[in-house]
Amino acid sequence: MSCIQPQVSRDNRELRPALRVFATSCVVLACSVILVGQELGVRYLSAPFVPEQAQKPYVPLRPDQRVAWWARSTFDLQSLLIPAPITAGYGTAVDRPHEYGPHWDGFAERYGTRMLQVSVNNGIEAGLGAAWGEDPRYYRTLHQPFKRRVLNVIDLTFRAYGSDGERHVAYARLTGDVGGAFLANTWLPPSISDWQSAVVRSLVGLGSRAAGNATREFLPDVVSWLRHKH
Repeated sequence: MSCIQPQVSRDNRELRPALRVFATSCVVLACSVILVGQELGVRYLSAPFVPEQAQKPYVPLRPDQRVAWWARSTFDLQSLLIPAPITAGYGTAVDRPHEYGPHWDGFAERYGTRMLQVSVNNGIEAGLGAAWGEDPRYYRTLHQPFKRRVLNVIDLTFRAYGSDGERHVAYARLTGDVGGAFLANTWLPPSISDWQSAVVRSLVGLGSRAAGNATREFLPDVVSWLRHKH
């Protein structure tokens, strides 16, 4: 065991510069992703909680929209500036994993590993979901009470629209969340590369998905209210 540990540590040290480069690339790539999304006209469409009440017929995701969704959901400003810094900042404050250290380099490494896992999770969801038409997008509710909107946030965390316009269990999303968490064991340091940590990452991933859904559901209303106030 003592002969193997130095090799693992050395491999992790060799990976750290790449993680810092990856974290920096995420920020730079965000600007181009936003422009690509605008060029393709990809938007989160508004749809009510009950599919039959939709004002427009459901239109399945095109392949180019699926790629654009992966890019936007991974590298948009919401992902880059809210959950990634919070996760990396918390990990730096408590020095977990301790292999990265409680300093700015450690923050960059945690930021990079977080973005790498998000890109893998979303890639699995987008690619696997294409096989049976699972739509990874979030759909806001229209003219529904607050309780129904909260239920929509929770429902679209675990379910997604299919090519038939109905909601089904989001198997690709759940596979991406769990599979990405366990795949991360291949590049994370030893202290957090066990199956227990992978399970925790899976649960945190679902929680982050629900938080992102809530932001997409209610943030436009907050922005609209602030605009009318001024």
